[in-house]
Amino acid sequence: MKRRIFLLNLTAAISGLAVTKAFAKMDHSAMSNTMCETNSDECLKGDRMHHEHMNMNMNMNMNMSHNKKPQKLLPTSALPQGQDLPELVRLKNTSDQPGTFEANLEAKPVKIKLTPQLTTEFWAYNGTIPGPAIEAFEGDKVKITVKNSIPQATTVHWHGLLIPSNQDGNPQDEIPAGSSRTYEFTIPEGNAGTYWYHPHGHETVSEQIARGLAGMFIVRSKKDPLASFPEQNWFFSDLKLTDKGEIADNSMVDWMNGREGQFVLINGAYRPKITVKSATRVRIWNACSGRYLNLSIPGCDVYLVGTDGGLMPKPVQLNSPLLLSPAERAELVIVPKQSGTVYLQSIGYHRGKMGNVPPEQDIILGELALTETSPITLPSMLRELPKLGQATAHKTLEYTEVMDVKEPRGGMLFLINGKRHDMQRIDLESKIHEVEEWTIFNNSHMDHNFHIHGAQFTVVSHELNGKKNPPKYAALKDTINLRPHEKITIKIQQNMPGLRMYHCHIVEHETLGMMGQLMVK
Repeated sequence: MKRRIFLLNLTAAISGLAVTKAFAKMDHSAMSNTMCETNSDECLKGDRMHHEHMNMNMNMNMNMSHNKKPQKLLPTSALPQGQDLPELVRLKNTSDQPGTFEANLEAKPVKIKLTPQLTTEFWAYNGTIPGPAIEAFEGDKVKITVKNSIPQATTVHWHGLLIPSNQDGNPQDEIPAGSSRTYEFTIPEGNAGTYWYHPHGHETVSEQIARGLAGMFIVRSKKDPLASFPEQNWFFSDLKLTDKGEIADNSMVDWMNGREGQFVLINGAYRPKITVKSATRVRIWNACSGRYLNLSIPGCDVYLVGTDGGLMPKPVQLNSPLLLSPAERAELVIVPKQSGTVYLQSIGYHRGKMGNVPPEQDIILGELALTETSPITLPSMLRELPKLGQATAHKTLEYTEVMDVKEPRGGMLFLINGKRHDMQRIDLESKIHEVEEWTIFNNSHMDHNFHIHGAQFTVVSHELNGKKNPPKYAALKDTINLRPHEKITIKIQQNMPGLRMYHCHIVEHETLGMMGQLMVK
C-alpha cells in the first residue's frame, strides 16, 4: 500500500457532490491504529478503510446521479460588489437600569432581496444578516429573551463569554420550534473582548449557521487603553447559493472539509469598499463554517492587539498574513502607509482538504480605500493576563478521522479520543478552580481547531515534527488551530460548575462527531 492514495470514482462531475478523491495526502501510519467507537458496525479504519471508501463513493455518486439533480451554483458575478461596508444594526437595550442590558432576539425565516432579480430566504436574528450587534460592558447584567420562529429546535451559544453552563446554549438546552426562553447572566469584570453568538443545537448547528444565524457580541471596558481609536467591525461569513438564489445544501466535500461558499461576506456584503482614513482599531470575526481566513492587509502597518479573550499584554506588529480558523477573532490596529485603493485578501492556505477540490487560491475579500497616516506609538502595555499558577491536573485529547459507510454525509466521522460525540456520555471531569494542562493532538492529515466553552486558556507550547516551541505571543484564547500531527498544550481553569462542550469549530466536523463533554464539579 502506498503512503498516498487518491481514490478516483467513475462519475467525475456531479456538482461538487461527487467525491473523486476520498483522501488527499493521507498518512496511513497514523490512521491504521484509529479507534472506532461510533455506534456503527460498519466503521472502518486503516488500509481497508480506503478501499471501502472508494467503492462507497462510487455507489453513492452513481445513486445521486440517478436520483438527485446536481446543484448549480450562482456565479460570483451575480452579486453586487464594491458597495460601502455596512454598519451593523445594534440590538436595542430596552432596560433603563444602569448596568443592565435587556433585549429580545427572534430567530426567524426572512426573505432578503440580494439583487432586483434575486431573493433568498435566510434564517436570521431579528431579520438581519448577520444578526444585530450586541454591545455591553464588563459587570453588566444581561437578560436576552430568544424566540424561536424557525422550523427546528435551536439554542443561542454566547461564544467565548464566561457565563454559567445553564445559560450558555448547550445542545442539551434546546428551545423547541415556536417556543422562547430567556438567557440571564452577568458579564465578569476583566472579560472585555470580541465575542459572538450562534446556534449550538444537536445535529442542526451546521444548517442553521449556513442559513445565516450568527451575530457579534462586544464586551467593553470602561478603562480601555485603545478607546481613542476609531473602530470598525469586520464580521466574515460564508454564503453558498444555488443558481436559483437558494441556500445550497452541503455537498459531500462540504461535510468532509467544512462548508465553503462561493461568496465570502463582510458584515453581510460581498467584496465591500472599506474606507480607512486614519489609524483604526478593527475587530475581526471568522464566523465561517469551515473556511480558514489568511488575512493580508496591504499598504498598512498592522498591529495585533487582541485575540479571542480580549486585549493582549503587548501589541505585536504583523509581518505576514493573519491566519484565523473558524470561530477565531482578532483585534488589530491598522495604520495606512499610503493613499489609494488596495485589495483586502485571504491568501491561499493549504489545510489538507479531502476530495476533489481545486488548489487553494488567494481570494479578494474587499477593497481598502486608504489615506496615508503618520506612524503611531501604541501603549507598550495593554493589560495583564491572569496568572493561573502551577497545573495540578492533566488531560489529553486526540483528534482522528475514520470512514463509516453508513454515514451519508460524506462517509466520514471525526472523533476525539476515538469516540463520536454522545449527548448521554460525560467524557471528562474537572474540579472547579483547579488549574489544568490539556494536550490536544491532531493525529490526522488535515487542520482542525479546538474550542472549549466556559473558560479561556493560554498556550504553553506547540509541538510539530518533534520540535517543541513556545507561542509567538501571550494571549487569552478560546479557539485555536492545530496543523496535521501538531500537539498543543494549553493551561486552563474552569471557574463555574456544570456541563461544558469542547470540539472542533469546523461545524460540519463538530456535527459528525468531533465534540466531547466536560463536567465541572
